[in-house]
Order: sequence, then C-alpha cells, then structure tokens
Amino acid sequence: MLVAVLCGILCCVFLAVVVLILRVLLVLRRGTECKPGEKGSVCVLVVAGSGGHTTEIIRLMGSLSQSYTPRHYVMADTDKMSEDKIRAFEASKQKGNIPQEFTIHRIPRSREVRQSWSSSVHSTLYALVYSVPLVFRLRPDVVLCNGPGTCVPLCTAGLLLGTLGLKRVLLVYVESICRVESLSLSGKILYHLADYFFVQWQPLQTKYPKSIYIGRVV
Repeated sequence: MLVAVLCGILCCVFLAVVVLILRVLLVLRRGTECKPGEKGSVCVLVVAGSGGHTTEIIRLMGSLSQSYTPRHYVMADTDKMSEDKIRAFEASKQKGNIPQEFTIHRIPRSREVRQSWSSSVHSTLYALVYSVPLVFRLRPDVVLCNGPGTCVPLCTAGLLLGTLGLKRVLLVYVESICRVESLSLSGKILYHLADYFFVQWQPLQTKYPKSIYIGRVV
C-alpha cells in the first residue's frame, strides 16, 4: 500500500515537472512573437550594474524613444554609483517641467566579483526571493540587461511571470562590449533564456549562433 502511494506521488511530481518544462519551452519559443508597444508605451525594466555596465546600459537607453516609459531601474543594494548616473541621465532627458516616469529599486547582489560558483547559487537564490515580487508588481513589457549578475534573478522572475500565464515579458540581453571572444557568466546563462541576445563582436556571433551581431552600439 505504501509503495503504491509513493509511486503515485512520484508520478504526480514527474508529470508536474514535465508540464512545467513544456510550459517554459513554449514561452521561450513564442518569445519573438511578443510585440510590446503595439498598443501604446512600453514598460521597461532596466538592470543596472556597478562599473561599466551602468554606463553601457544608459547609452543604450539614450537611443530609445520616449515610448519606453515608465522605466524601472533595478540595481544591487551594494551598488554605490549607479543611482547617481541614472538620475543624471533622466534629468538630461527631461523637457520643461514634465517629470520623467522612472523609478529606482534595489535587490540583494546576485554575485560579487570573483565570487565562487558554489556560493553564487545561494546568493542568486536569495536575490531571486526579492526579484519575483518586484517583477510581479512592476509587470514590465521588457527586461533589458547587459551582463551584471543581478540580471539573472530578474530575468528568471520575468520568465516565471510568462510561465504562469500572467504576462509575457520580453527578455533582451546585450552582451557587454568588453566581451570579445567569450560570454560573461550571466551571458552564458541567459543565452538560453533571452528572446533576443545581442553581441557586439563578430567572433561571439560565430561561436554562439543564436546571438545577433549588431556591431558596437555603446
């Protein structure tokens, strides 16, 4: 009797896992069919990172139209510099007395520089705990990121939003210009999850055929 019950539970768990995997694959396959902005403005969640990541992502944001609003910037709680850069950028875009529609949020850092892979799993899961309620509350149309470790839990939360059928979130990843021949750790992970994966160097596109080579954009 006990064996039969255990077998039944295992079968249910197995079926649930299979259904979840199929649902994730379906969401990923239909990603490019998602066309945010067709009915109005595009709510974008922008992942900022310490150092050059924020500078690059701000340059990318500068090339986008005013249709990308509101803009929700998310950074690690230990990031001391990105907020000032973001506020300066948004102030430069302001026209007259019309306030810019943007917010700034912080989550625990997913991975420190030179942090081991094993300990990164724990810190990333911890960051995911904060990312899920934030993304579910903001419900962005697009998540735009370029390599900081913080983007992994945020993109995972965006993927979960679509997997549960609540809202399809387009994941757009632009690999940092510093990556010439190999992807960053975040890039290696999100290469399989992003709807659009852009690289700025031809050798990367050759090595990773799913990526889209767009030349130097930042």
